[in-house]
Amino acid sequence: MADKKTAGKTIVVKQVRSAARRPAIQTATLKGLGLNKMNRTRELEDTPSVRGMVSKISHLVEIIEERG
Repeated sequence: MADKKTAGKTIVVKQVRSAARRPAIQTATLKGLGLNKMNRTRELEDTPSVRGMVSKISHLVEIIEERG
């Protein structure tokens, strides 16, 4: 059950760099976020686990927008 604080909050993440020649764990993190090609965007639920994944690959993605 989602907390009332995070219910409805989302972030829009865009892949800005390629995953080529990166460690497999970074490629897997991109795939886990639903990103696998350049300039793709995804709207994801704003949870600590998603924020942690984004912070691990912050050099490959950027947060475009925070909604909610």
